[in-house]
Amino acid sequence: MKIFTIGFTRKTAERFFGLLREAEVAKLIDVRLNNVSQLAGFAKRDDLKYFLGEICSVGYTHRLDLAPTQSMLDDYKKRGISWTVYEDRFLELMKHRHIEESIPREMLNDAVLLCSEDKAHHCHRRLVAEYLAQWWDDVAIEHLG
Repeated sequence: MKIFTIGFTRKTAERFFGLLREAEVAKLIDVRLNNVSQLAGFAKRDDLKYFLGEICSVGYTHRLDLAPTQSMLDDYKKRGISWTVYEDRFLELMKHRHIEESIPREMLNDAVLLCSEDKAHHCHRRLVAEYLAQWWDDVAIEHLG
Protein backbone atom coordinates (compact mmCIF):
# COMPACT_ATOMS: atom_id res chain seq x y z
CA MET A 1 0.00 0.00 0.00
CA LYS A 2 1.26 3.45 -0.87
CA ILE A 3 0.17 6.76 0.68
CA PHE A 4 1.34 9.94 -1.03
CA THR A 5 1.39 13.45 0.44
CA ILE A 6 1.50 16.84 -1.26
CA GLY A 7 1.23 20.52 -0.42
CA PHE A 8 0.04 23.13 -2.92
CA THR A 9 1.93 26.17 -1.62
CA ARG A 10 4.75 27.38 -3.88
CA LYS A 11 3.60 25.18 -6.73
CA THR A 12 2.07 26.21 -10.00
CA ALA A 13 -1.07 24.38 -11.04
CA GLU A 14 0.96 22.78 -13.82
CA ARG A 15 3.54 21.38 -11.37
CA PHE A 16 0.91 20.30 -8.82
CA PHE A 17 -1.29 18.37 -11.24
CA GLY A 18 1.77 17.06 -13.06
CA LEU A 19 3.08 15.51 -9.83
CA LEU A 20 -0.29 13.87 -9.21
CA ARG A 21 -0.45 12.45 -12.74
CA GLU A 22 3.15 11.23 -12.63
CA ALA A 23 2.55 9.43 -9.33
CA GLU A 24 -0.68 7.94 -10.71
CA VAL A 25 -2.63 8.69 -7.55
CA ALA A 26 -6.13 7.22 -7.39
CA LYS A 27 -7.74 9.90 -5.23
CA LEU A 28 -6.98 13.03 -3.25
CA ILE A 29 -7.83 13.26 0.45
CA ASP A 30 -7.97 16.87 1.58
CA VAL A 31 -6.79 17.02 5.21
CA ARG A 32 -6.98 20.81 5.56
CA LEU A 33 -9.18 22.31 8.23
CA ASN A 34 -9.88 25.34 6.03
CA ASN A 35 -10.17 24.57 2.33
CA VAL A 36 -12.22 27.43 0.92
CA SER A 37 -9.89 30.40 1.49
CA GLN A 38 -9.20 32.69 -1.44
CA LEU A 39 -5.51 32.21 -0.59
CA ALA A 40 -5.81 28.60 -1.72
CA GLY A 41 -5.94 29.69 -5.37
CA PHE A 42 -6.37 26.63 -7.62
CA ALA A 43 -6.55 24.42 -4.49
CA LYS A 44 -9.78 25.98 -3.21
CA ARG A 45 -12.17 23.08 -2.53
CA ASP A 46 -14.66 23.35 -5.38
CA ASP A 47 -12.07 24.40 -7.96
CA LEU A 48 -9.72 21.62 -6.87
CA LYS A 49 -12.45 19.01 -7.11
CA TYR A 50 -13.21 20.17 -10.67
CA PHE A 51 -9.56 20.31 -11.77
CA LEU A 52 -8.76 16.89 -10.30
CA GLY A 53 -11.56 15.29 -12.29
CA GLU A 54 -10.83 17.13 -15.52
CA ILE A 55 -7.03 17.01 -15.51
CA CYS A 56 -6.20 13.80 -13.65
CA SER A 57 -9.42 11.75 -13.45
CA VAL A 58 -8.88 11.69 -9.68
CA GLY A 59 -11.62 11.79 -7.04
CA TYR A 60 -11.73 14.25 -4.14
CA THR A 61 -12.65 13.70 -0.49
CA HIS A 62 -12.41 16.13 2.41
CA ARG A 63 -11.66 14.47 5.78
CA LEU A 64 -11.89 16.85 8.74
CA ASP A 65 -11.08 13.96 11.07
CA LEU A 66 -7.53 14.08 9.66
CA ALA A 67 -7.18 17.83 10.29
CA PRO A 68 -6.07 19.65 13.44
CA THR A 69 -8.55 21.58 15.53
CA GLN A 70 -8.77 25.35 14.97
CA SER A 71 -7.31 26.07 18.40
CA MET A 72 -4.41 23.69 17.76
CA LEU A 73 -3.70 25.34 14.43
CA ASP A 74 -3.94 28.83 15.97
CA ASP A 75 -1.55 27.86 18.77
CA TYR A 76 1.03 26.81 16.18
CA LYS A 77 0.52 29.48 13.50
CA LYS A 78 -0.43 32.51 15.62
CA ARG A 79 0.74 31.86 19.17
CA GLY A 80 4.10 30.34 18.33
CA ILE A 81 4.06 26.97 20.07
CA SER A 82 6.94 24.81 18.89
CA TRP A 83 6.60 22.21 16.16
CA THR A 84 7.42 19.51 18.73
CA VAL A 85 4.51 20.55 20.97
CA TYR A 86 2.17 20.83 17.97
CA GLU A 87 3.26 17.41 16.71
CA ASP A 88 2.65 15.80 20.11
CA ARG A 89 -0.79 17.39 20.39
CA PHE A 90 -1.74 16.42 16.85
CA LEU A 91 -0.67 12.80 17.27
CA GLU A 92 -2.62 12.63 20.52
CA LEU A 93 -5.67 13.94 18.62
CA MET A 94 -5.27 11.23 15.96
CA LYS A 95 -5.01 8.63 18.72
CA HIS A 96 -8.12 10.05 20.43
CA ARG A 97 -10.01 9.95 17.12
CA HIS A 98 -8.88 6.34 16.47
CA ILE A 99 -8.20 7.14 12.84
CA GLU A 100 -6.52 3.77 12.35
CA GLU A 101 -9.97 2.23 12.88
CA SER A 102 -12.28 4.91 11.48
CA ILE A 103 -10.48 5.49 8.17
CA PRO A 104 -10.97 2.62 5.73
CA ARG A 105 -7.58 1.37 4.65
CA GLU A 106 -8.71 1.03 1.05
CA MET A 107 -9.61 4.75 1.01
CA LEU A 108 -5.94 5.64 1.37
CA ASN A 109 -4.47 3.06 -0.97
CA ASP A 110 -2.73 5.04 -3.75
CA ALA A 111 -4.29 8.21 -2.35
CA VAL A 112 -2.55 11.53 -1.79
CA LEU A 113 -3.03 13.51 1.43
CA LEU A 114 -3.28 17.22 0.64
CA CYS A 115 -2.41 20.14 2.86
CA SER A 116 -1.09 23.61 2.17
CA GLU A 117 2.49 23.41 3.48
CA ASP A 118 5.13 23.31 0.75
CA LYS A 119 7.23 20.62 2.43
CA ALA A 120 6.00 17.65 4.46
CA HIS A 121 8.56 18.07 7.24
CA HIS A 122 6.44 20.50 9.27
CA CYS A 123 3.01 19.47 8.09
CA HIS A 124 0.33 17.34 9.68
CA ARG A 125 -0.19 15.36 6.44
CA ARG A 126 3.15 13.65 7.13
CA LEU A 127 2.06 12.93 10.70
CA VAL A 128 -1.19 11.33 9.49
CA ALA A 129 0.65 9.11 7.01
CA GLU A 130 3.30 8.07 9.53
CA TYR A 131 0.71 7.44 12.24
CA LEU A 132 -1.29 5.13 9.99
CA ALA A 133 1.87 3.37 8.80
CA GLN A 134 2.55 2.43 12.43
CA TRP A 135 -0.85 0.76 12.69
CA TRP A 136 -1.27 -0.75 9.25
CA ASP A 137 0.99 -3.37 7.67
CA ASP A 138 3.03 -2.78 4.55
CA VAL A 139 2.55 0.98 4.08
CA ALA A 140 4.99 3.01 1.99
CA ILE A 141 4.87 6.81 2.17
CA GLU A 142 5.98 9.09 -0.65
CA HIS A 143 6.04 12.88 -0.32
CA LEU A 144 5.40 14.47 -3.70
CA GLY A 145 6.36 17.92 -2.52
